[in-house]
Formats: sequence, C-alpha cells, structure tokens
Amino acid sequence: MRSKVRRLVVITATLLLGVAGCGETADEVVAYTSVDQVFSEPVFRAFEEESGRRVRSVFDTEETKSTGVLNRIIAEAGAPQADVFWSGDPARAFVLIGLGLVEPYFSPNAERIPSQFRAGNGTWTGFAARARVLLVNTSLVGEADRPQSIRDLADPRWRGRTAIANPLFGTTTMHAAALFAAWGEDDAKAFFNALEANDVRIASSNGEVKRLVASGEVAFGLTDTDDAYGAIQEGAPVGIVYPDRDGLGTLVMPTVVVLLAGAPHPETARRLIDHLLLASTEEKLLELGAHIPLGATSASSSVLPGAEQLRPMAVDYTLVAREMGRIQPWLREWVGVR
Repeated sequence: MRSKVRRLVVITATLLLGVAGCGETADEVVAYTSVDQVFSEPVFRAFEEESGRRVRSVFDTEETKSTGVLNRIIAEAGAPQADVFWSGDPARAFVLIGLGLVEPYFSPNAERIPSQFRAGNGTWTGFAARARVLLVNTSLVGEADRPQSIRDLADPRWRGRTAIANPLFGTTTMHAAALFAAWGEDDAKAFFNALEANDVRIASSNGEVKRLVASGEVAFGLTDTDDAYGAIQEGAPVGIVYPDRDGLGTLVMPTVVVLLAGAPHPETARRLIDHLLLASTEEKLLELGAHIPLGATSASSSVLPGAEQLRPMAVDYTLVAREMGRIQPWLREWVGVR
C-alpha cells in the first residue's frame, strides 16, 4: 500500500512540475518592440536560426506611434509577460528605467558601442541609430539655398512650404522634448510658435513628411534617416541635410535594448540582447532600414555618414524622457490650434 502511495506522490509531483514549466519554456523569448516590423522581424528571424530558440514578438503599429508596447509593459508590471524591450528611440526605454521596470545586463557585445550610447550601470545599450534630418526636394531648392538648421523651418521665406510630423507621436515627440531640454522652456515654445506662424504643415507621420517632400508639395521637411533614405531609394529628387552641425548638433537616436525586470525567460533574453548588439546586426539594419551603426563595423553607405562623421546633439536621455511627459499638455494645445 505504501509503495502505491509513494508512486502516486512521484507521479503527481512530476505532473505538477510539468505544468509549472509549461509557461516558461526555455526555448523561447518574448520581445516587445517599437522598431518597425519590416526592420526588426528579419533580425528576430536571424536570431532564431542562430540559436534554435523562438522569438514571440509584439510590434507597435503605425497608429500607436511607439507608445503601444510601452504602455503594455507598464500595464503588465505586476505580472511581466515580456523579456526584452527593443525601443526605436532611447526616450521610451528611459521611461521604463525611471519606473524601475528594467534589470541591468552587461552584454559582452556592448563593449563595441561607444560609452555615450550605453549605460555604465548596464540598464540600457544603444545601437543602430537614426538621425533627425532635413529632407530637401532638390528640384525646388538649389544647393546654395539648402537649409542648414531646423530653425530654417521657421524662416519666412519658406512660409507654407515645410513640414514636420505631429509632435504628439513617435520620434518627433522625442525631438521636441530634446529641444525643450536644450533650449529651455521659453526658447522652445517660441520656436514652435514660430513654426505655427510660418504655416508649417503638420503631417501624420515621418513617412508622410517624406511623401510631401518627394512629391514637391513642400520644399523640405524634418524626418528620420530611414524615411529619408527610403525616398532616395525610390528615386525621388531629394537630398539629406544633417542640421546644425555648427551649433546645436544633429539629434541622433539609437535604438535601445533593455532586459525587463521579472523577465519570464531571462537566459534566452540575454542571448537575444547579445545577438542584437552584434556588428552583423547593425550591418543588417543599415542595409534594411538605413540605421547608422554605432559600433565598429565594416559596413558603409554612400548616402549615410558613419557615426564618427556626425556632430551629435548633446542629449541627457533621462531629462528628455521626463520632458516628453511634461510637455505633452502644451503640445496637445499647440497641435490643437493648427
């Protein structure tokens, strides 16, 4: 009788262990990302082929503009579902760091990234950057007249002939916050009010800015390097200007990867982060989406400069993340009067 009981206990314990392990299979990792799916998905597939482990990915949509998966991570904080957040810009990652939702991880592959683009405490690592650029229609604007600063968006000679994306969303939000952090409240508000007075068009997205410039509906606009490079690949009559090289500097936005606190699959999550920080991943993202490699790599582009050729804007990403939330009410009011 006792032997039967013992057998029953062993069988029951085995079944319970099996059930407990079902939700934490070691051969998968859950990644949330605000990097465009067309760029991020091939990277995830490459990791799967290299590691033999599945990536369950959740992507932001064009409608959520980099906030959907961020808000989902915050909502799930009590019972984390994701292991890794790969952000299309650093500011969203810093929101999570500020909320204590990130666990430090020092990837050995982070050593190839310049120190200004990674945290000394291991909370975040940046790579594969985009820059905020002026996309110029070369049929409408001669080389001698090309704008050289984002302040040219407010120059009266270009009244009604320039465009920016809605600053309530995406990388334009981060750019606005970076300007508030760099210039201070009064000067930043004065700049946006000057844009309004100059009839700057507010497009739905950076991709729409690209379309407006490429079609000649506006002379130039503020967008990201991936959209600008896309216009060049499509054969549009456009050129790229990296603004404010002699002053404020060009805003450089690395994509950022973080390990989420309470990650259900921490070991595989670390392996995925290691893969994201490979030189070969930066090379793939340069090819797929004109992301600028930040670490040493043999890849190059005839259109995009290397990171060493840029004059990056000095940015405190922690302050920018705070400013993004603080200025939202004012930006809503500013957009509302347009």
